[in-house]
Amino acid sequence: MNTMRHAFASGYENLSAWSDLLDRINVFPVADGDTGANLRISLAPLRDCESDKSQTLELLTRYAIGNSGNIAAAFFQEFFQSERFADLAGNAERGREKAWAALARPQAGTMLNVFDCLAASLVGEKAPLPLYLSLCTELQEAVLATSQILPDLRQAGVVDAGALAMYIFFEGFFWQLAGQPAAPPSITRLFAGKLAISADFQASPNASFCVSALIHTGDKPPGADKIPAEWGDSVVVLPAASGIKVHIHTADREQLRSQLSSLGEIVDWSDEAMDQNDPTRFTGPEKRQIVHIMTDGAGSLSREMARRHGITLLDSYILAQEQSKPESLHAPAAIYALMRQGVKVTTAQASTFERHQHYQSVCQQFGQTLYLCVGSAFTGNVDIARHWKEGNDPTNLLEIVDTGSASGRLGLIALLAARYAEHATCVEDVIAFVYKTMTDCEEYVFIDQLQYLVAGGRVARTKGFFADLLHMKPVISPVGNEVRKAGVVHSKRGQLSFALEKLRKGAPGVAPVILLQYSDNEKWVTETVQPEVRQVAPKAEILLTPLSLTSGVHMGPGTWAMAWAGGQTR
Repeated sequence: MNTMRHAFASGYENLSAWSDLLDRINVFPVADGDTGANLRISLAPLRDCESDKSQTLELLTRYAIGNSGNIAAAFFQEFFQSERFADLAGNAERGREKAWAALARPQAGTMLNVFDCLAASLVGEKAPLPLYLSLCTELQEAVLATSQILPDLRQAGVVDAGALAMYIFFEGFFWQLAGQPAAPPSITRLFAGKLAISADFQASPNASFCVSALIHTGDKPPGADKIPAEWGDSVVVLPAASGIKVHIHTADREQLRSQLSSLGEIVDWSDEAMDQNDPTRFTGPEKRQIVHIMTDGAGSLSREMARRHGITLLDSYILAQEQSKPESLHAPAAIYALMRQGVKVTTAQASTFERHQHYQSVCQQFGQTLYLCVGSAFTGNVDIARHWKEGNDPTNLLEIVDTGSASGRLGLIALLAARYAEHATCVEDVIAFVYKTMTDCEEYVFIDQLQYLVAGGRVARTKGFFADLLHMKPVISPVGNEVRKAGVVHSKRGQLSFALEKLRKGAPGVAPVILLQYSDNEKWVTETVQPEVRQVAPKAEILLTPLSLTSGVHMGPGTWAMAWAGGQTR
């Protein structure tokens, strides 16, 4: 494998492991808690060590989202072109110039300072090993300085999330390039006292929408793509094929669209409301739970639900149309649409290095951690976690449980464990609760068409063909590290009748928590399934969530599922 490409992948994987922390301390330029998520999406092309360089550079522009993602993309469009160590200094200088130029109003006290520091530190360096330790110290100082430069950061008592993100990326990048055997220093120690937002911090009011637009400017003269300051805030402009890509914050989407159309043809547009009023956004789960809960993204928990309950999600990756993104950051509707069109969509595990960095990150941030792992029959995650623990966990901070589960069963076990951990007084009680819930929890998955399981090798091709030919819809139930065939029905109505009958028999006289999961059939699950489930279990807490995208890719569009367990979590 190309050493430089491997280093870029390691930098990205190191960043990914700390993305939740970056979200929690994100207060500038908008306190919307998404710096980590945006950078995971924007820099995902750097993870692919085998892709063509020109394709990676194109994807960096296409993937870039949010203020931090677009600024980082501007830098890496130059820095990524490095083929050997000697290229880094010149490309870092060109990258920092491009990042500063991309902003309508560049601001010191952000990741721009880290780019400046990196470019200056690389001048005259001949080899990565002597550089590694001194560079990390210099970048650390650049990040710490951000907490005093910007008023919002001073009030919040934190370093800039984007600046810290770039420190973490370059730490992983140069650690790999220098061939260091020992784990990098602890982020929580290096930046102690600057990683939790002050309780009296008040976010500054900002524009309501984050807009991303791709504009074909055609033959317009240079300078015609300048964005006037009065059009919006946090403006970043990147060069793109036949035009520009614009990131901007605005209170008036329609007016902005009209203004941007004066620059050329808008060929792609997205806008997202920025919610800065969620009181849990700045709350560290370490303050609320006796033990931190971590689980795999293969469980059907949305990122929002996981954040609300202080759960760390470890993503696998979804690969479609030569693009790879973390599963919990994909738009499921787009993936299912591709599958219905016959486009091949597959899944891939995070690298061993990335998973190890996640374990280290979570233990450093939260201390005692309970990892509720997807069943060992489905992945090798349990073995990889145990191997890391043997060599890296002398104080026994990470407790690993093979749940034998995936999808809704895994998600529901993790959710109820997190709720229980908010009131438990000792870790052993939480672990005992988890094992009891594993016994009590049931799930039934209703598959619409077998062709997707056949394509993934889960079902013999002849069986899949005849099942679809006869309009058979299998029902499966994952139990104890195996998937059992629970029955076969012939229609969606038959699926619902089967589910209601199992619910009547499986949860009599209790107030269960029921997790209803949908693929591309949210409307049907919400408007048809949920009301009838409510009639059968009127005292139940019913939660609706997207089916784990890992499961959805294997089982296909039209799949839905129902999991439940007893509601006594306190």
